[in-house]
Amino acid sequence: MRTKIFFDTEFTGLHQKTTLISIGMVSKCGKEFYAEFNDYDRNQVDDWIQQNVISNLHHPDGDFRVYIESEENSEGMPANIKVYGNSEEIKFFLKKWLSQFEEVEMWSDCLAYDWVLFNSIFGDAFKIPENFHYIPFDICTLFRIKKINPDISREKFAGINSERSKEKHNALHDAKVIKKCYKKLMKL
Repeated sequence: MRTKIFFDTEFTGLHQKTTLISIGMVSKCGKEFYAEFNDYDRNQVDDWIQQNVISNLHHPDGDFRVYIESEENSEGMPANIKVYGNSEEIKFFLKKWLSQFEEVEMWSDCLAYDWVLFNSIFGDAFKIPENFHYIPFDICTLFRIKKINPDISREKFAGINSERSKEKHNALHDAKVIKKCYKKLMKL
């Protein structure tokens, strides 16, 4: 059975040489992975990225740390992991976290950059974990299919109040919003 994982990335800009700042994932069953990269290209950070993305990081200093936030299951796998470090360190813990799922189906929002950047963590699309379904899915398309304007506020649609939406552009928060939107859309 495929496990749906809802994910989001934050990165240094909408251009070909962008670099990852953070990634957040939440599985359909509620397990979470969150990582902040300390090796993103700081020269690409403009005022908007600084004010809306960097300011929402949990550890903007980027020191390497790993936080296991829940008890390990019978296979020794923690349900929730937070990592702050470089790309290689994050890749190690991301692979470990993803290995607990038999088969994975990825969902994002406007996933063009998210999917390419996710693949770049592993080197390229041919090196992503074998338990991944090779086609990612986009919540924007699901909005369109359900005849809802894909430009709708995700927080408003998901029923998240405006005070909590200040977390917008934090990858884990946004992944949780994508999951809530998906669940609501599937009931329509």
